[in-house]
Amino acid sequence: MMLLRLPLALLIIVYQSAFLALGQIWNNKVRSTLTTIGIVIGVASVTAVIAALTGLKANVLSEFETFGTNKIYLFPNYRIAKTHAAFHRIRFKPEIFEGMLEHCPSVAQFTRITELNGRTVSYEGRSEENTRVVGIEPSWHQIENRAVIQGRPFTLIDNEHCRPVCLINTKVQEKLGMEKECVGLSILVGPTRYQVVGVVESRAESWMFGGTSSGLEVWLPFKTVRRMNPYSNMFVVAASRSPDLADDAKAEIAFFMRKQRRIQPGQPDDFGVEVIEQFVREFKKVAGAITMAAAGVVGISLVVGGVGIMNIMLVSVSERTREIGLRKAVGARPSAILLQFLVEAVVLCFFGGLVGVLAGQGLTSAMASIPAAHLEKAYIPGWAVALSFGFAGAVGLIFGMFPAVKAARLDPIDALRHE
Repeated sequence: MMLLRLPLALLIIVYQSAFLALGQIWNNKVRSTLTTIGIVIGVASVTAVIAALTGLKANVLSEFETFGTNKIYLFPNYRIAKTHAAFHRIRFKPEIFEGMLEHCPSVAQFTRITELNGRTVSYEGRSEENTRVVGIEPSWHQIENRAVIQGRPFTLIDNEHCRPVCLINTKVQEKLGMEKECVGLSILVGPTRYQVVGVVESRAESWMFGGTSSGLEVWLPFKTVRRMNPYSNMFVVAASRSPDLADDAKAEIAFFMRKQRRIQPGQPDDFGVEVIEQFVREFKKVAGAITMAAAGVVGISLVVGGVGIMNIMLVSVSERTREIGLRKAVGARPSAILLQFLVEAVVLCFFGGLVGVLAGQGLTSAMASIPAAHLEKAYIPGWAVALSFGFAGAVGLIFGMFPAVKAARLDPIDALRHE
């Protein structure tokens, strides 16, 4: 029974001390508010910083998911080219990728791509400059997950026979003033006429991965572009069978390319292979480290607030010396006095923490409303709220301990004599 009574008695004492602490805060509203400003600023800063970093992380990961976490980029490594001949040797040729799927079982599909940036497209007297023209293969549609909303995608026949056909996005359709049903119409890409066989939905411009400033895109069959410009630079985008197999696919592609390019053991790769999933993992690690570091740095203001709490509690002990003497004279134990002042410091910090979290939410909403900040997904996670209150409580315990111990050690006779 004694073991059960002890926790119950402790809870009653804590409740009474908390009630008394709230009464003290209410009786000294201005002083309590000024005292907790350090805690408020600290908690608001911590929660706002964590919210901003959480929102930025969510935005970046969303961009990665939209971009495709199972995608693998394969490109020539021109940085190791020291002569003009080496530059031409390093440049990709379409035929070296024949048989890649057979030798790389973790790769689902790939597409060779060549780009012609800044081209002018025209239709019935209207023209648009700075248009991105891309040569692609039919597998591009599945890799990029870009649906054709009107007409049809490219076929193998379009690519093999170098047909003068094209796909356009909805922005090109709008800018050139083309009819709603524009499949079958022809546009000029530079001086050459191409028939529109499909319309692809425009993708929102990525703030992280960039894109054309105009958002205008035209796609041609890969071999059509190569016949028009045989020396155009090309790269390859592949897709692993799943994001978990991205590293295996990368290793298989690297082995295949070294064999195809006849690179001897010990010689450096004259190509690069980058996996999007690898960047996602690295970004998560860096984002987590930055979040903790930023929270720690901003949390220093909580320590400053704790000093203010300690000062005001010492003043409170001095003001209430006679009260402490009376309580001890009627039988109050030092532990009860200690607990009273300690709970008062913690309640004061919790009060500041509550106001700080509300202020942090206001700052988060303000940041999310800034269009160019890309923080529309910013929010205060539950663990950040718990961390803020936990830190505030710890500050109350640590910095309230000295005033509480001082109050508990007061001699009742000297305390009653205090004026």
